[in-house]
Amino acid sequence: MGEYQHAEHAFGPVCDGASEILILGSFPSVKSREASFYYHHPQNRFWRLLSLLYEENFPQSIEERRAFLLRRHIALWDVIESCDIIGSSDTSIRNVRPVDLGEILNRASIRKIYGNGTKACQLYRRYCEKACGRPIHPLPSTSPANAAWSLERLREAWACILETN
Repeated sequence: MGEYQHAEHAFGPVCDGASEILILGSFPSVKSREASFYYHHPQNRFWRLLSLLYEENFPQSIEERRAFLLRRHIALWDVIESCDIIGSSDTSIRNVRPVDLGEILNRASIRKIYGNGTKACQLYRRYCEKACGRPIHPLPSTSPANAAWSLERLREAWACILETN
């Protein structure tokens, strides 16, 4: 399976003052850490899913992805600032240092917080919910590890974000 490595979140949130929803992941995958941007693994369905939901062209570059999020008033970040992890495995995460979500919550008009996957929600509830005073709304993971969920099934589950903004 590999060995534990200590990893730091090397890039900040995507957010501006107009952001209305916050989507939280757990911690960036190896591919995302290499690219310094969210959901960069080509098999992660996050960007395909958002394109489908908002009926927009698939954003290819990091700049297009950032613009897509801001245009749709979506803030994006992860729950973990640093941890020990084996590769990209959420199940291996330990020695967590959470992010300070106050940075986004004080800057933006966040109305609802969503978690991309069970682990993101568990981590949020454990490390952030009390300080933030807001619940997290779980969504099924867009990770390729969540192969039981087809893109269409994800679209149905994630459609609730359209009601928020």
